Amino acid sequence: MTRPKIALIGTGGTIGSLGRGPMDIADYATLGQVMDAEQLLAYWPQVNEVAEIIPVKYAAVPSTALGPQQWLELVRLCDQVVAEIPGLDGIVITHGTATLEETAYFLSLTVKVEVPVVLVGAQRPSSGLSSDAGMNLANACRVAGDPRARGLGALVLLNDEVHAAREVTKTSTSRMQTFRSPDFGCLAHADADAIAWYRRPLRKLGRETEFDVRGLTALPRVDVVYCYAGADGAAVEAFVAAGAQGLVSAGFAPSFVTPALAETMTAAMAAGTPIAASTRAGSGRMFYTTRMREAGFLNADNLNPQKARILLMLGLTVTKDRAELNRVFAEY
Repeated sequence: MTRPKIALIGTGGTIGSLGRGPMDIADYATLGQVMDAEQLLAYWPQVNEVAEIIPVKYAAVPSTALGPQQWLELVRLCDQVVAEIPGLDGIVITHGTATLEETAYFLSLTVKVEVPVVLVGAQRPSSGLSSDAGMNLANACRVAGDPRARGLGALVLLNDEVHAAREVTKTSTSRMQTFRSPDFGCLAHADADAIAWYRRPLRKLGRETEFDVRGLTALPRVDVVYCYAGADGAAVEAFVAAGAQGLVSAGFAPSFVTPALAETMTAAMAAGTPIAASTRAGSGRMFYTTRMREAGFLNADNLNPQKARILLMLGLTVTKDRAELNRVFAEY
C-alpha cells in the first residue's frame, strides 16, 4: 500500500520537548530543549511507517510565543510546501497546546490549500513516561493523509480524536483527554484499524471563506474583556487607548456583563469600536436578546472568547459595518 506524502511543519511545544528524564512531565520547559520537525521525526522514527514524511523547519518554541504574526507566516508556509512538494497529500503542524486551538481556528478560516491541514500537540513531552507525543504524531499523519479529511478546514488531533478547529478547546491543564468539543463532540476517531468519521462541520471553511490574508503583514488588534463580579470599564478604556479596533466581551452566561462594564462598552460601541458578545461559560450560544441587540453588540454565537476574537480580527480585514460583521459571525 502506498504511504501518503505528508509535510511536517514543526513549531515546538510540549510534543517536541525533552525533559530531565521519564518522570519529568511538569518542569521540562525550564530546560528549553525543544526539537524541530526533523529532530522530532528522528526521535519518533516509527511514524514513518504510516506516511512518507517531509520535515519542514519553522520554529521550536512554546505555543505561548505564537500569535497573529506567526499565523500569517504559517498560512504562507502551507502555500509554499504545497507548491514545492509534488504529490503532497496533507500537512501536519506540531504545536504547543496552550494556543493550539487559536492557531487551528485561524488556519481553518484562512488556509486556501486543498490538502488537509492537521494540528497536533501532546500533554506530555516526548521524553516523558507514557508520552502521548509519538502516537499523536502518527495519528495526525494518518488523518492528514486521509482523503476524507479534505474540505474540513484545519483539524486538531490529540488522544485518538479528530476535532473541528471551530469547536475544539483545551478543557484541562494536564489530562490526556483535555481537547474537547463541548457542544457537538469530535468528528472522528483515530482507531488502530481506521480513521472512523462520523460528522462534518457545516460553517464556511478555508477556500470557501472571504478571508485572504496572504498579502497582509499584520492583523487588526482585537482584545478580550473578561467579565467578573464587580467589573468596571477600566479594561475597555485601556484596550481602546492601546489601539484596539474591536473587542470581545467574555460575559456571564448567557452573555450579560456588569452595569458598569455595560455602560463603558456601550460608549465604546457608540464611538465606533465593535464589540462581540461571547461568554465565559465555555459552551452554548450567546442569546441575542433585545437588550444586547439594541445596545449594539455583535452576536458571537457559540464561539468561545478566544475564537470570537480571531473571527472579529478577520472580519475587520474585510468590513467595519456592524450588520456585515454580524453576518460574518453567522456564516463562520
